[in-house]
Amino acid sequence: MGISKTSRGTLLTTAALALILGAICCAAAMAEDGDPAPDPSTGLGFEARFAELALGCVGIEYPNKIAHVMQGDGDAKPPRDLTPAFFGCFDWHSAVHGHWLLARLARLHPEAPYAGPALEALTRSLTIKKMEGEAAYLAGTGRESFERPYGLAWLLQLAAELREWGTPEARRLDTALRPLVLATRERLTAWIPKLAYPIREGEHAQTAFAFGLMLDWAVAVRDEQFEHLLAAKVRELYLADRGCPMGWEPGGQDFLSPCLGEADLIRRILSPAAYAEWLDAFLPGIPTDRTPWLEPAIVTDRSDGKLAHLDGLNLSRAWMIEGMLAGLPGDDTRRASLAATAAAHRKAGLAAVTGEHYEGGHWLGSFATYLVTGRGLPSAATGDSRQPAF
Repeated sequence: MGISKTSRGTLLTTAALALILGAICCAAAMAEDGDPAPDPSTGLGFEARFAELALGCVGIEYPNKIAHVMQGDGDAKPPRDLTPAFFGCFDWHSAVHGHWLLARLARLHPEAPYAGPALEALTRSLTIKKMEGEAAYLAGTGRESFERPYGLAWLLQLAAELREWGTPEARRLDTALRPLVLATRERLTAWIPKLAYPIREGEHAQTAFAFGLMLDWAVAVRDEQFEHLLAAKVRELYLADRGCPMGWEPGGQDFLSPCLGEADLIRRILSPAAYAEWLDAFLPGIPTDRTPWLEPAIVTDRSDGKLAHLDGLNLSRAWMIEGMLAGLPGDDTRRASLAATAAAHRKAGLAAVTGEHYEGGHWLGSFATYLVTGRGLPSAATGDSRQPAF
């Protein structure tokens, strides 16, 4: 995992790392003594591992994969100078959702050993000066499509988490993040009306998954204007879809399901009855007994970054199906099959979040955290914020 990598970026302190590893070793010892080990089907007890993965990479600059449009020699700079806050975890979007992971777990488990180091890492990264630098980079010539839509959607999720956290420290971080959030919102508001077609793929460019994150942010911060803009585009692009070819999935390097991503998105804008009817036509092959609908994806080589995407697919399929369940009426006959399918994917996906290979370790913890904390489900997505949007 990323902890062993060297970097000029800010590293996790030895003391903090020892604290987290101590907690994990203690949990392992308890399991060996006969107490129940963490359950891979739920993820309970694994949060310390997820936090360790994020803490071990948010300040690690190399290895690094950048998507960087250059206008001249002066733009040839190291990652920490290009994007001063989100230069770790191999790429910009992974750094962003690594910070989201830390905010999410520290908010939900403030007494956990990792909560203090998580807040320290967030405080180092999310400063007004660094956010102004991030916003300036985003505004650079030729960067109109930078991290659109995936990374920008995760940035809004980070903002939603800080807004809902509500502690004095989180409010300061939320204020510091504001310049980048405003720049992101402006960019998306200009782009969304221009989008004539959805982007249906199993990787970063998929619009269905990103639109779900964006809608949840808009609800959390009570940005009704953005919510209405996006909901109207979702209806325009997706609502008439029928017969999604689920049999064509997965692709060999997917980490998102095009069909399930859309199904998880649409339940956010329809009533349960209307959603059940729409799903009948969109995915007509879901069993109406307890038979699992889909088998988890097979990963043949976790040291290959693209093949390891399929571990993420198992995690995202699990939360997308759980989202579908949240959108369906309680007496829908497909519920048993969907629940069994989600459980199988959850178990397979969580078992792979080990950090053995940096190819998966720099990002899978975020997907696992999104799943086990139910972030995309209605109660978690709505939050308890009472603050105005902007």
